[in-house]
Amino acid sequence: MKKRKFVLLLCLALLPGCGEEILKKPIADIFAEVAESEEPMGGVTPGISFETTAPAPAYIQTEPPSPEPAQDSDDPTSNSTPAPNSTPTPTPSPAQAYIHPPFITADSFDSSGFSNKKLGWYFMKNNEHQPTRGAAEIDISAYDGYYLGDTTEKYIWLTFDLGYENGYTASILDTLKEKNESAAFFCVGAYIRDNPELTQRMAAEGHLVVNHSDKHPSFPDISDQRILDEIYETARRYKELTGLDMPAFFRPPSGEYSERILFIAKEAGYKTIFWSFAYRDWLVDDQPGKDYAINIVLDNLHNGEILLLHAVSSSNAEALPDIIDAVKAQGYEFKSLFDLP
Repeated sequence: MKKRKFVLLLCLALLPGCGEEILKKPIADIFAEVAESEEPMGGVTPGISFETTAPAPAYIQTEPPSPEPAQDSDDPTSNSTPAPNSTPTPTPSPAQAYIHPPFITADSFDSSGFSNKKLGWYFMKNNEHQPTRGAAEIDISAYDGYYLGDTTEKYIWLTFDLGYENGYTASILDTLKEKNESAAFFCVGAYIRDNPELTQRMAAEGHLVVNHSDKHPSFPDISDQRILDEIYETARRYKELTGLDMPAFFRPPSGEYSERILFIAKEAGYKTIFWSFAYRDWLVDDQPGKDYAINIVLDNLHNGEILLLHAVSSSNAEALPDIIDAVKAQGYEFKSLFDLP
């Protein structure tokens, strides 16, 4: 910049009638005037280096990285557009005014001492409206795992799994709003990406949008770091869309888990949420109908129930108003995952 000003002054000096006063000055004085008038270009403080530095390791910062991951068959390409400005901006409730646990990397723990035998979650029904018995292979409570809440009270936890949109989520949200109840929606990352308006609506209406992984792989089959990446990428998508931290509740894809998975989730600050009742409602081409959905849910009510329903089910969407009314008529109270003991 200094050189350019000096050259400009010299050019002016050579123009007829313009340079007499300039040429009377010594060269040293011209340089001095240029130096005294110089300001940092673009407001940049002198001395700041513009050399690039290597990025910090993934997830060391308080926010995970933003590049989109490679897509696979569980994460199809989408032409969806961002939600319009008319979409309600989520206003955090006390439960949503929540700070995500610090992000960690796989080199911060050692999972080698934990079994990676793949297990599938199950429960044993009964006909007495008593709490069901969950899978017995591992004491999941030792790893902040839950399949029941407080069984001393008539509490029920309503949860939905969302891997893709099948046209019924808006109806489910309408029902919950009409009945003044909330639920937890375990979403995969691709759902959040492809359905921004519905995701924002869940958050704006006080529901919990929580973690079901990014691409829905079988977690016992993938590395420790890939497990963290799957969880953190989903949390990143949600934070980027809503501005809210995703609460640290996690449901393993397809209910497939191992002791190693439970350990890693706990190390990451997550509670792993299974269920004490569910039924075959995810087969979209083999739906049992509204009455069946109502009856099977009511026949299996129990204290502390964590109820899993799939939002892709037309039967569930049609039955939900009657299910909520009947559950409340029997004295049950719907609770938030934040209320787990």
